Amino acid sequence: MKRYANTALLYAILAMVGGVFYREFTKFNGFTAKTTLSVVHTHYFLLGMVFFLLILVLEKNFSFTGAKTGRVLALYHVGLNLTAVMLVVRGVFQVLGTSLSAGMNAAISGIAGIGHILLGVSLILMLLQIKRSVTK
Repeated sequence: MKRYANTALLYAILAMVGGVFYREFTKFNGFTAKTTLSVVHTHYFLLGMVFFLLILVLEKNFSFTGAKTGRVLALYHVGLNLTAVMLVVRGVFQVLGTSLSAGMNAAISGIAGIGHILLGVSLILMLLQIKRSVTK
């Protein structure tokens, strides 16, 4: 359970770093339009910190952790961080006004999509583990 608390803390720090980077990078570049950098902060707070705090509480109450939990959480970490990195990449290009080729644009969207898919699959697998551990 301590690992879940430490992971929540790590994602809270990443969320704050993402928020500060968004604010300072856009201010430094005089950028005032909408950018995907603005959602890195909320992705890390909700899908990172809040998720692992909820997992901590659920583990304390239901002891759902099993042999597969580590692999499922590794998949979750990969999905979340892949998504966040692609949000940063797209956001930096938006702020800098870099024109992307159609292929590069599609690649960024595709990699972010893979991150979202990994997040979704691992979330469902975690919910199934939790469901199995809940007794009526």
